[in-house]
Amino acid sequence: MIQFEKLPYPLLIAGHIILTIFMIALPFLIPLFFYAAIGYFGLRVLLQKDTGQEALLACAYLVTLEVFLRMNKALIFYEMMKYLVIVFMMLGIILRGFSLKSIPYVFYLLLLVPSIIVAAGNIPLGESLRKAVAFNLSGPVTLGITAIYCYQRPINTKRLDEILKLAVGPIVMITIYLFLVTPDIRDIVTNTASNFATSGGYGPNQVATVLGIGMFITFVRFLRVKNLAINVLDIVLFLGMTYRAWVTFSRGGVYTAFLMIIAVIGTLFLLKRSEFKVSFIPKLGVIALGLMLAWGYTSLVTNGLIDKRYANEDAAGRAKEDLSTGRTELITIELEAFLENPIAGIGAGQVKYYREKKDGIVAASHNETSRLLSEHGTIGIISLFVLILTPLFYRLFHRGNIYFYAFLIFWIATINHSAMRIAAPAFFYGMALLYVRPEAKKKLIPQGNSQKIIAT
Repeated sequence: MIQFEKLPYPLLIAGHIILTIFMIALPFLIPLFFYAAIGYFGLRVLLQKDTGQEALLACAYLVTLEVFLRMNKALIFYEMMKYLVIVFMMLGIILRGFSLKSIPYVFYLLLLVPSIIVAAGNIPLGESLRKAVAFNLSGPVTLGITAIYCYQRPINTKRLDEILKLAVGPIVMITIYLFLVTPDIRDIVTNTASNFATSGGYGPNQVATVLGIGMFITFVRFLRVKNLAINVLDIVLFLGMTYRAWVTFSRGGVYTAFLMIIAVIGTLFLLKRSEFKVSFIPKLGVIALGLMLAWGYTSLVTNGLIDKRYANEDAAGRAKEDLSTGRTELITIELEAFLENPIAGIGAGQVKYYREKKDGIVAASHNETSRLLSEHGTIGIISLFVLILTPLFYRLFHRGNIYFYAFLIFWIATINHSAMRIAAPAFFYGMALLYVRPEAKKKLIPQGNSQKIIAT
């Protein structure tokens, strides 16, 4: 069976660009491609019994593909990708087992149960308890199962890089799709609000979040890969994804991407030799110059509105009072719900009904942390401590994962500006828990008149 992650990087990128063009011309190909991807990865996991972390590879690809599929209404139901991640992670656990030290995440999953019991008594008449609970707990459950799969699971650096390389493909598809399908930026950007038209008709927040993942991976590849042609390709992809993320006018995903980049630069500087640090400088200079040029172009095509957006101003140049674009009010109401029900909260999926009673508006949470407090109460605080302290304690003894802080930052930043609407934050949280080891070096061992190569 073809291992697409081992294909040459330019071929992989070109293949996804061609696929995107065909899908734009023939939209019925999009769901067919999705089902083919599920079948392909499912067969690989089963046939190879997850010996090469095929379940992780499948989830990395599908998670970065999720927003493209939602943009084109190719998912059977809204939360389908989270359920697929759970299925693939469970397959990996069944086939290859899991670390007994991942017990904190079993405890975390058990902490979700009381909110279901409380919700059963609070659900409004005519509403579905199953839908309310499934919608709001699918993300936390995905995180828990992924964490159990990933916790101390051995993987070498080469394999991890292959998984991230393949994950770039779907983000390239989103980028090309946005360039080809959305109208001229000059015609559709008229204010500083998040823009659905520049985001392919889908949520700007989620589009910017996934583009931010692509920005991070292509940046790291540009920094670490020593190949001029590959470097040129990665810098072009990085700047293209950055530009498309900027013109969504959604800032959360962009800020998160740059925080991840800062985290990985810091980690590499601390872990690598001095000569490796020096080699960063020219590449960082190229990145800085490219970003300045890209920002200038973005400012030009948006008539300066992008400058005002990031300065927190409206189209007329007046400072906006609420930097959080309405999220503060939602968080305030969620904290009120917590104070009224401090032990077990108001129940899974109930905060939107609580807000409807308060101000007559039904609105889902943008912030997973405040939602945990309101819907899970003190139990939610305990679960949050488990999620934050477990990986930090783990890091004290396992420092081989150079992406650890970047992945953890992605999770905490994303859930605080976009909750867990997509599967990505749950999945990349788990990726921070991998036990990353250097690739085994090969040695030549003399055997009479011949030599034998062994891995060490």
